[in-house]
Amino acid sequence: QVQLVESGGGLVQPGGSLRLSCAASGNIFSIIFMGWYRQAPGKQRELVAAITTSKINYADSVKGRFTISTNNANAVWLQMNSLKPEDSAVYYCTFRGREAGSINTRDYWGQGTQVTVSS
Repeated sequence: QVQLVESGGGLVQPGGSLRLSCAASGNIFSIIFMGWYRQAPGKQRELVAAITTSKINYADSVKGRFTISTNNANAVWLQMNSLKPEDSAVYYCTFRGREAGSINTRDYWGQGTQVTVSS
């Protein structure tokens, strides 16, 4: 069974940096989407950054500060620079692909990692 495991969250001062990591355990194939979402208290979950087979997208609020990258196999990272208090949220990674032995494509989600930007 495929599981996504995240790491790298924590407390950082405004202007600081963090690097989030997400790795899939188990065999996942035909990944067509990898992304990072975040959810702050009282707010809806929002897409922060995503990689598809043809392009990379960022939310306007993080363009120029965050960078998403992948090994094109089973891991994705989110480098976050010049962090602001409004970036504080629980960050979730997600893959869209299929497990070995399955013909169905589905979404997989990590457990979430807390990012807090505060002085």
